[in-house]
Amino acid sequence: MTRPAIHQAASILLTYPDSDWPHHLQIVRTMVAQLPVSESTLTLTRFCDAVTEVASLELAARYVATFDRSGRRALHLTYYTDGDTRRRGASLARLKALFREHGWELDDGELPDFLPAVLEFAARCPEPGLSVLVEHRAALELLGHALEKYRSPYADVVRAVCRTLPGPAPADHAAALRLTRSGPPTETVGLAPFPPRGFRPTEGARR
Repeated sequence: MTRPAIHQAASILLTYPDSDWPHHLQIVRTMVAQLPVSESTLTLTRFCDAVTEVASLELAARYVATFDRSGRRALHLTYYTDGDTRRRGASLARLKALFREHGWELDDGELPDFLPAVLEFAARCPEPGLSVLVEHRAALELLGHALEKYRSPYADVVRAVCRTLPGPAPADHAAALRLTRSGPPTETVGLAPFPPRGFRPTEGARR
């Protein structure tokens, strides 16, 4: 199916660009080229074109500046709705339980709302993964809006994901704009930021 492939491609592109980045980028290019042409595939290709000539170290620095230094461009979805509040803990626990229900485990130290991990889950387990993305559509729209304002090519990756989601987008986009004006909650409870890490299926993961 096209949607899981787009989610898989976006998961790879939104992961921290390490020394294997050129190889991963080529994998995505090949994958996307085999899909039917759509707005999502075109925007993913545009991102790939924009970063092809960027050295891995430079792109890694841009990645950190884009995602790790601004709460408004965070890759952790529940931050947009819950902030660092007590209710975020419940949201994270619910996500983690859903992953385990379908045979998935996060690498140690990663939070279950990390967007590349959620997209990997959606690629491997499309039905429950899509439900998670739809539930957090307002956060995705807000992230896309913030990346566009920052003039980051990563906006294309997030927009490609948003275009795979069912239902009309305007209401969710309006909700994202309201969050932009008000900002996320700020009641801190000691949830420290985590570095980007991988996401792996447990043996026998259900798809």
